[in-house]
Order: sequence, then C-alpha cells, then structure tokens
Amino acid sequence: MELRRLGRSDLLVPPLCFGGNVFGWTADEATSFRLLDELLAAGFNFIDTADVYSRWAPGHVGGESETIIGKWIKARGNRDRIVLATKVGADMGRGKVCLKADYIAEAVEASLKRLQTDRIDLYQSHWDDAETPFEEVLHAYDTLIKAGKVRIIGASNLTGQRLFDALAVSTREHLPRYETIQPEYNLCERAAYETDIEPVARANGLGVITYFSLAAGFLTGKYRSPEDAGKSVRGGENVRKYLNPRGLGILAALDAVAAEHGANPTQVALAWVMARPSVTAAIASASKPEQLGDLIAAAELGLTAGDIDRLNAASA
Repeated sequence: MELRRLGRSDLLVPPLCFGGNVFGWTADEATSFRLLDELLAAGFNFIDTADVYSRWAPGHVGGESETIIGKWIKARGNRDRIVLATKVGADMGRGKVCLKADYIAEAVEASLKRLQTDRIDLYQSHWDDAETPFEEVLHAYDTLIKAGKVRIIGASNLTGQRLFDALAVSTREHLPRYETIQPEYNLCERAAYETDIEPVARANGLGVITYFSLAAGFLTGKYRSPEDAGKSVRGGENVRKYLNPRGLGILAALDAVAAEHGANPTQVALAWVMARPSVTAAIASASKPEQLGDLIAAAELGLTAGDIDRLNAASA
C-alpha cells in the first residue's frame, strides 16, 4: 500500500484513516476491538479520535472512544504498530473548552491515561480558540513534544487565514508548527477547503486529513428519498442538507462511475477524496465489521482522470 507523509514529519500513514468517533457510541467495545483488529490486519494503522468522543451521546461524558482504544492497545500490545491521533479543545463540559496552556497540559494527561500510552503521535487542536494567542498554544505543545508526550501537532477546523497566522507564529517564535490540518471535505462540501484552506496547506507542505469524507453517510447512497431519513441517527440532517437536485446529481455520477469499476458509491466517494493531490488521508468510520470492506476497497480503487472530471462536474 502507498504510504503518505504527514506534513514534513517522519510519520507515514495509509491514505485511509479510521475515525474513532464510533467507538463506545455506535460500536460497543467488542465490536470496536474487532473493527480495529481487522483494520490493522489489512494494513490500516492510522486511527483518529478526540477527547470529546462521544460526549454527545446520552449518558456519555467524553473520553469513551479513547478509553476503548486504550483497552485495545493494552490487550494487543501493538502500540508501536499504530499511528495514533487525538484532539484537544472541544467542549468537555464543566468549563473545559479552550486551548490555554494549563488546560492543554491537563487534557493531554487525561488522554494519555485513557489511551494507556506514553505518547500521542499526532495531537490536534480540535477547534479554533480565538481568545488564546497562538504563541501560548504552540509553547504548550512545544513543552509536550520536548517531554516526549507528543510527536507532532496538527489543527482541525481552522480557516485558511488562521492556519496561515499559526504557521507564521511558529516560524517567528521558533516553535513547533502544525504539520496537519483536518478540514471537512467531500463531494458535497468542497468550496471552503478548495478555495480557502487548500492553498495554505499546499504552500506550506501540510498533511491534510479530511473528515466527513462521506458527508456523514449521504455519499454511501442510502439516502435517496425523504423516507430514508430514518436509516441512521444522522439521516434527518442528511436528507435536509443534501437531498436536492445537486445532491441527487452527485449520487447519479457516483452510481455511474461505480458501475464502470464494479464498485459502489461509498468506495468511489472515498477514492475521489484520496485522489486529491493535496489530501494525505481521508477519515472514514464504520460501526460494523461488514462495512470495512468498502473502506479497504476504496483505498485500492484507482479512478481515471475521466472519472474525477465527471465527479467534479456533478459536484461543482
């Protein structure tokens, strides 16, 4: 499998990253272990999670995903075989939401404990914190890197301008820089990344790890009528947001390209993201082991230039 470099670091990852938001939410512990086992056996060792996963679920407080990953790492003794990414800065409740230095120092210890590891390969700022100067944030990360608790840092949900500003601070202050950016990007949501974030990422050699690569499931093709809204917890939002002439046109193009390759819309939609020259890896998740085949096949699917042009036109 082709491995890709995360920014200018020495970390190499496959073009598909597994999204750990499902662990402890739509996938229980036993299912999560099986998903992780099968992914690793197939060569997909890049796992992305966050301290806040899955606080949104009833009765959850955050940390559920990291806890399950930590139990799996301990049970399998495979820490050195995986590239582990997590995030800090989302709202954990009880006033725990920011990127202030003292909070980062506290939050990383909690993540390390849950993950049952002494280091995080990629530690990411989950959301922008406009009230905390980048100098403070990056100094906090510098301390963690020097202590060996974090290897490299990244950001998620920054605008192109804010990403540019953060990189400028790193250069000026001789501090670690964000090596990766994690934006929303898929066939339905293209403009913000392509016009605002991508130019900064390419100019500075950043790794790009896309989330919602399947538009929260819409690009699997399972939402084709209002009646399909009940098919998942995100079904209603998907139907409201994407079930329109443009969305149906994208699905039609996915169907056509999939038919030519003996594939399905899920595989083609992910392959399209991974084929973008600026993209390092596409994040996708699955709640059932039988869904993993599509993710693995997507990483092996080679789209032609004509396929990509067709999908680009449908999603323009």
